[in-house]
Amino acid sequence: MSELQLIRRAFFEAVCVGGAGLATGRLFADEPQPRDQLREPLFRVSKATGSDPQAAARAASAHPLDPALDIAFKAMRHIQRDIADYSCTFVKRERIKDKLGDYEYMFAKVRNRRVDGDKVVVPFAIYLYFLKPDSVKGREVIYVEGANGGKMVAHEGGLKGSFLPTVWLKPDSTLAMSGNRYPITEAGVETLVMRLIEKGQRDRKQAECEVEFRPSAKINGRVCTLLKVVHPVQRDHFDFHRAEIFVDNEYQVPVRYAAYLWPTKPGGEAPLLEEYTYLNMKLNVGLKDLDFDHTNSDYAFVNSKKKAS
Repeated sequence: MSELQLIRRAFFEAVCVGGAGLATGRLFADEPQPRDQLREPLFRVSKATGSDPQAAARAASAHPLDPALDIAFKAMRHIQRDIADYSCTFVKRERIKDKLGDYEYMFAKVRNRRVDGDKVVVPFAIYLYFLKPDSVKGREVIYVEGANGGKMVAHEGGLKGSFLPTVWLKPDSTLAMSGNRYPITEAGVETLVMRLIEKGQRDRKQAECEVEFRPSAKINGRVCTLLKVVHPVQRDHFDFHRAEIFVDNEYQVPVRYAAYLWPTKPGGEAPLLEEYTYLNMKLNVGLKDLDFDHTNSDYAFVNSKKKAS
């Protein structure tokens, strides 16, 4: 029922001075790795090997994704250390069962997860208010990690909202996943970077990968660095033909991800698989528990027992 599916200073500083790019095919892995399973790569790409045999060996085994993966791990540390929360206008478009859906616009509040050792001290939380199209305008959704029996709460807007009740749904239930590629638990820029790392590590085992970056792209008038990855030949182990990530040079966070499938005929247009864009992003706005409370008087949820699945 809910939609979405939605980094670090070192990442963007490195990109802006000439780092290579990173992208993944389908945005999220089918079997996401736990956070503690993501390990920083041991490789480094050397610009000059000289007479160092170890450097020469590293250069010989280098992959175009190596600098991008190195940057992505720094990005992960940046988000987890420096970005507590953010608000934005989230725009998504997804292809589901070979049908490309309409653009959907949502106002979003996101609080990043914080851990102390093995303990979650600040749970991940997200609030969504749907802006358009008219068919979903006024819909609200809230999910808080570890709360409400693991369920999200949602209600429709407009005329439907006047007679349909507020419902509690498991994020991966059939109703919650209707019209969505990913559950709401996969939302946000931190998860985006995690999945890019997973995809990058997997794709690094393969050849046929072209990586480039463009430092002066723009999204909504803001200057960004575009990271682009292309797999020229369709293979079973690749999820996409082309993927693009736009990184806001000032805010140092990704503000757009888009992935495209292979053209159906030579020279044809690459069909869009999915795209997610973050507009009007504001970082560290000081979100409180009340921002993710369905009883907040600023929201239009109706008190309801947690019966839905």
